[in-house]
Amino acid sequence: MAKYLLLKHYRGAPEPVNSAPMDQWTPEEISAHMRYMQNFADRLEKSGEFVDGQALAPEGTWVRYDGEGKPPVTDGPFAETKDLIAGWMVIDVDSYERAVELAGELSAAPGAGGRPIHEWLELRPFLTASPNVTD
Repeated sequence: MAKYLLLKHYRGAPEPVNSAPMDQWTPEEISAHMRYMQNFADRLEKSGEFVDGQALAPEGTWVRYDGEGKPPVTDGPFAETKDLIAGWMVIDVDSYERAVELAGELSAAPGAGGRPIHEWLELRPFLTASPNVTD
């Protein structure tokens, strides 16, 4: 088994797919999306592939150590957009192919109008320990 982190971003779907941002969805559309996410997690929990997951608030702060004194706090070093993480899920699966399959399925969560949003998900493997080599 290998653990993977699925990161959901607020950026939504590519154009011209169902790319209405979540803050423009109706309460019913948000409920349907959240229900899909919960049903997905419940199914993976039954198969033993779900480890943990959580939705995140859109606001966040970047903090770093900058020598003695108070650490600098900013709204973030963002490349082109303020790409915020909407939530995450940790899965424990038999293969990379299974992780990709599940990420693709999660990408089909409903959005505006109940249509799949085809959102991009970031799939990141957990770093595994380096082998111990002795002479």
